[in-house]
Amino acid sequence: MSVEAYGPSSQTLTFLDTEEAELLGADTQGSEYDFTDFTLPSQTQTQGQTQSQLDGQVRGAFPGGRRGAGFSVSLFDAVVNGPDGVLQNGDDPVVKASQLLAELNFEEDEEDTYYTKDLPIHACSYCGIHDPACVVYCNTSKKWFCNGRGNTSGSHIVNHLVRAKSKEVTLHKDGPLGETVLECYNCGCRNVFLLGFIPAKADSVVVLLCRQPCASQSSLKDINWDSSQWQPLIQDRCFLSWLVKIPSEQEQLRARQITAQQINKLEELWKENPTATLEDLEKPGVDEEPQHVLLRYEDAYQYQNIFGPLVKLEADYDKKLKESQTQDNITVRWDLGLNKKRIAYFTLPKTDSGIYFKYMRLMQGDEICLRYKGDLAPPWKGIGHVIKVPDNYGDEIAIELRSSAGAPVEIPHNFQVDFVWKSTSFDRMQSALKTFAVDETSVSGYIYHKLLGHEVEDVVIKCQLPKRFTAQGLPDLNHSQVYAVKTVLQRPLSLIQGPPGTGKTVTSATIVYHLARQGNGPVLVCAPSNIAVDQLTEKIHQTGLKVVRLCAKSREAIDSPVSFLALHNQTRNMDSMPELQKLQQLKDETGELSSSDEKRYRALRRTAERELLMNADVICCTCVGAGDPRLAKMQFRSILIDESTQATEPECMVPVVLGAKQLILVGDHCQLGPVVMCKKAAKAGLSQSLFERLVVLGIRPIRLQVQYRMHPALSAFPSNIFYEGSLQNGVTAADRVKKGFDFQWPQPDKPMFFYVTQGQEEIASSGTSYLNRTEAANVEKITTRLLKAGAKPDQIGIITPYEGQRSYLVQYMQFSGSLHTKLYQEVEIASVDAFQGREKDFIILSCVRANEHQGIGFLNDPRRLNVALTRARYGVIIVGNPKALSKQPLWNHLLNYYKEQKVLVEGPLNNLRESLMQFSKPRKLVNTINPGGRFMSTAMYDAREALIPGSVYDRSSNGRMSNMYFQTHDQIGMIGTGPNPMTSMNIPIPFNLVMPPIPPSGYMGQMNGPAAGNGGADRGHGHMSASQASQDLGSQPFSQGPLTQGYINMSQPSQMSQPGLSQPELSQDSYLGDEFKSQIDVALSQDSTYQGERAYQHGGVTGLSQY
Repeated sequence: MSVEAYGPSSQTLTFLDTEEAELLGADTQGSEYDFTDFTLPSQTQTQGQTQSQLDGQVRGAFPGGRRGAGFSVSLFDAVVNGPDGVLQNGDDPVVKASQLLAELNFEEDEEDTYYTKDLPIHACSYCGIHDPACVVYCNTSKKWFCNGRGNTSGSHIVNHLVRAKSKEVTLHKDGPLGETVLECYNCGCRNVFLLGFIPAKADSVVVLLCRQPCASQSSLKDINWDSSQWQPLIQDRCFLSWLVKIPSEQEQLRARQITAQQINKLEELWKENPTATLEDLEKPGVDEEPQHVLLRYEDAYQYQNIFGPLVKLEADYDKKLKESQTQDNITVRWDLGLNKKRIAYFTLPKTDSGIYFKYMRLMQGDEICLRYKGDLAPPWKGIGHVIKVPDNYGDEIAIELRSSAGAPVEIPHNFQVDFVWKSTSFDRMQSALKTFAVDETSVSGYIYHKLLGHEVEDVVIKCQLPKRFTAQGLPDLNHSQVYAVKTVLQRPLSLIQGPPGTGKTVTSATIVYHLARQGNGPVLVCAPSNIAVDQLTEKIHQTGLKVVRLCAKSREAIDSPVSFLALHNQTRNMDSMPELQKLQQLKDETGELSSSDEKRYRALRRTAERELLMNADVICCTCVGAGDPRLAKMQFRSILIDESTQATEPECMVPVVLGAKQLILVGDHCQLGPVVMCKKAAKAGLSQSLFERLVVLGIRPIRLQVQYRMHPALSAFPSNIFYEGSLQNGVTAADRVKKGFDFQWPQPDKPMFFYVTQGQEEIASSGTSYLNRTEAANVEKITTRLLKAGAKPDQIGIITPYEGQRSYLVQYMQFSGSLHTKLYQEVEIASVDAFQGREKDFIILSCVRANEHQGIGFLNDPRRLNVALTRARYGVIIVGNPKALSKQPLWNHLLNYYKEQKVLVEGPLNNLRESLMQFSKPRKLVNTINPGGRFMSTAMYDAREALIPGSVYDRSSNGRMSNMYFQTHDQIGMIGTGPNPMTSMNIPIPFNLVMPPIPPSGYMGQMNGPAAGNGGADRGHGHMSASQASQDLGSQPFSQGPLTQGYINMSQPSQMSQPGLSQPELSQDSYLGDEFKSQIDVALSQDSTYQGERAYQHGGVTGLSQY
């Protein structure tokens, strides 16, 4: 046998320590895969294939596929090849081997290093595994990845495809299936997330088909394939092992160990530099973390210096996202609008349409640039704004062009769509931060110090309180609403917490009514979204005040229920300016004005706008809209921001700096927070609202306590879990029974059930979302049953947290539903986020997640669950897999609750029976940081404050008891693919998500242990007794004062989706002395709204208020 046949081997002598399957030197695998003309047998061949020509001695060297028990293979390599790959003729192999043995040096420190030298080109770009049967080539990024999980929740190839948004792959030519590009047999689709297989009946053949439309077509039934047998190629985030082999445990242990965090960073780096390697991550300047938000700021300059860079990060991310979304070969359908403007209709490629609304948040009013690329007409480009987005009726997007000059309206094909990124909102936030820092008059001194977290004396505003608090034209207020209105009018800064269905909008409108009546100039009313602003505008208008709704210029063409109040429409109808009306009429008829007329028209319109704004009682706009130049010269004494918990802090500052002397923030930090697209900015705290930070600073929100939305059986669970049982019902069970509605609930008096479904989740076609076909089929059956029972389609809402499931459901219901397609089209199917702030008669929640390894993703966020459960008035049905969900403490509570209520059911819909599934006993949800708040007191602590020696946040070992009941983080509890801002918080932490385990019983008695002392108050001056702590109540550096006791182990992320959440674990009542309790009672009872909060004592959680 010629020496050349072996070629220069990359493998020098390799020994594996039998104890540890770690590699000491050399590469991860032998040289077997380097050359195709002659290879030593791979591990698979030696294990399974008897054709191996090696003698028994060499085969014996692979006990269980692992090299290391004997040295024979390594020696065989070394002796035949020599250290440099040349056969040493004349040397005695045994002597040679012993010389090599002598030269070996074991360097213990080197164990963790990983040698990348001479890896073949097809080695996994993450971990270096390079068995051809285990690797897959990504056609987009031109890199190879293996099908092993390593330390992550999915295989490396699937991880890469998801993060890089790639979808096409090729198998290795030396693998069992040869060099194959995976594609659909029927239509040639290559999206691996859509592909699955059906075993053919005839012989041992499998056929690859895409999930939709091919596998769901009825025409397949004629051929010898059974489409109900279809299964996806990727299951549990791995390719099926018959398609791509999963590397053995040993191979994975010997490969480079790479963490999910490193993978994320590497993928980010590849976007800029495709040839980057893991070593490049260590270089300085790569991946610098921005400075974290604080709880308190020294001055407004420090505030600006911290928030400015975060806003820029978010802006850059948003810009990159929008600009990377160019679509070619678009077909356009042209139309002419009623206002004589050209409208272009088009659809985006199927796999992407869903993603656009999720990631791009494409909304009406957004700008899109349309270009003609063909050769049938001269090149053209036009800018227009979106007037229609995809819905259940169709996936078309419509844009109205600004000017139709030269538009190739005869030509349908060869267009390109670009998303135009507008920096307006980010510029306005930056400008507000600057104004706050440099302009003394931007806010009153009191508000300035309060917002920065400084200690200031409380101020009471002297004002004439109205005799009757209810505003004309609005419903009567209940006791907690009256209390809220009365208190707010007398305070310069107030927070109102409005749990679901408690009449937040009515309360806000009433407050605005009374503020406007005081005659201190116009009141500014804002909210982060246009829908919220419109709702509030409508309510305020009912009181008879003069309201102006200020819209962005790009949204002027969009119709809304309050269009008649919009500034641009009011200026059109001003009788006091006949010249303006004439010019307006001319402009409408001809479309254009001469330049002199245009000039005159603009001047007149500006005058008209100023006059209307100056004379208005109330001006309503979005938070960012408050930065409109038309408001720049105005000062507003009173400002109310509704839904303020959904706005980022810089967004809230845009209206605040317009002269606020009285600021009211309305919101609910137990519902969804702001959406921040950039993970880095979110992690640094941009995803925490101003409302939440003020709560942590000790400003206690006034809570509205009577809910008028849900059937009492539906409100019980959210009330107890999220609002300490303080929600009272303003409706009776009788009010919430539909007349003539014939639906069999498992328990007639409880219109709710959890329908146990055993389906498997699949990755959706986008690669970044999930779907569950079994759940979709069940949701369709339930919807059909509700419709037949007499529910109106527009009163049924289907909520699912995953875009993949949403788009699958829309198609499935229309194609597979037994009733008329039109009915299903009217049923709204959307994400939890889209339903926030709205209600339906019936809600069906499809949980989607069902797996062994992956955890439940962002179902983990309690605030999502709270919103989903509180949208329905008459009935809630949850469809999900209890086995996967019950691992998470909050869902475990929900499932136990449903089981106790006998509404956890399975079986066919017409014969539901109680499920016999057993769950572990739910742990008490105790939040030591804030006993009354259960786990929903949202707080983000600055890392430095968290590390005060000896404080509750101290992570050094002497500040804590033994670690026996700190749960370690389940590595795979979270898949951060979509923009889920809450996924990867480190410290500072929102404590709303903390659900700790119960401490060991003997623990309670240790009164004088580290627990009894400083709640972070005493900043390291040793311990103090509980009574001392209570006297210190007023001078706490944190909001919760002496309630902040407990131990937090910041270094161990909890099981919630926040790596970095703490797990405090002591029930408070054990070591709060009676004297201490009574003092806190006194402190709390001064606030009449909080009287109702003693309701939840039996649960072992003291009934203290949340704050």
